[in-house]
Amino acid sequence: MNTQQDLLSAELQMGTVMLKVGDMKLMSGYYQRALGLDVVAEADGGQYLGRGTTPLVHLQPAGGLHIPGRGEAGLFHTALLFDDQAALAATVASAAQYDPQLFAGSADHLVSEAFYFTDPEGNGIELYWDRPRTEWSWNNGTVEMASLALPPQHYLTRHLTEASVSGQRDASAGVGHVHLQVGDVATAEKFYVDTLGFERTAGWHGQALFVSAGGYHHHMAMNVWNSRGAGPRRDTLGLGEVLIKLPGTDDVGALAGRLAHAGLAVANTGAEIVFDDPWKNRIRVSVETAPAAA
Repeated sequence: MNTQQDLLSAELQMGTVMLKVGDMKLMSGYYQRALGLDVVAEADGGQYLGRGTTPLVHLQPAGGLHIPGRGEAGLFHTALLFDDQAALAATVASAAQYDPQLFAGSADHLVSEAFYFTDPEGNGIELYWDRPRTEWSWNNGTVEMASLALPPQHYLTRHLTEASVSGQRDASAGVGHVHLQVGDVATAEKFYVDTLGFERTAGWHGQALFVSAGGYHHHMAMNVWNSRGAGPRRDTLGLGEVLIKLPGTDDVGALAGRLAHAGLAVANTGAEIVFDDPWKNRIRVSVETAPAAA
C-alpha cells in the first residue's frame, strides 16, 4: 500500500500518445477524416493531431518496422474522451462512415459509454463519454464497471445532432486513458501502483488492472487478454510512447526518486523523465506547462 506522499498527483492528466506509423498518408488521413482531428503541429517529419491547440495523437514515421503480432505487449487502445454525448456521437458517426469494418464494438461501462475502433495499422481506439462522477459507484476503493450492451445505431439516433456534426472539429476532446497489453497483471501492479504511484481502482479476474490518480475510474489499464506471458517488446510499429502530465517539477522529481529507488533506468531533464515499463512500453512524464510539441 502506497503512502500518501508516494501517490501521483490528483491533478495528473494523460497527454499525447505517440504512434510509430508505416504509412503516414494513410494514418494521417484516418485520424483527420474518421476522427475529426486537425494537424496541431509538425515536427521531425511527424504530425501532432488533436482538437483546437490540444494534441492527442503524435504520428511519427517509422518506415521499415513491422506491425506487431497480436500476442505482443504494447498498445491495446488510446481512449479519447468527449465532453458530451452529442460530441461523442458525431465522431462515432464519422469513424463508422469512414470504414465500417474498422468498428470493433461498443459498451456501457456504467462509468462511461464507449465505442471501439481500430486504425488502419491495427492500433486500438476508444471514443467515450464519462457519466458524472456522482453516478459512479465505489466499494472499498473499487469502482463498479461493467460491459453492458450499447447499440450504436440507437445511440446515434438518440444523440447525434446537426449542430454536433457541423461543429465536430470545434468540440474539445482529450486523452482520457491509455490501455496497454502486458505479459502479466501482477508485474503490472507492482510497477504502475507500487512504484509509479497510481492507485488501483479495479481488476478483472486477474486478467486486467485499472489504475488512476485523484479518484478517476482509470487513467491507465493493463490486460493480458491477447498477451499473457509476453516479454519485452521488439521495435515495431504501434505504440511509441505515452505522455503523462503532472502539475509541477516537484511531482516529477518525486516520481524520478521512486524510480531510482527501484533501480530503474530514467532519462531525467528536470522538467520531464522518460522510462520504460517491464515490457518496454515507453512512458514520458512531464510538467503540465511544458510545451506539448516542438
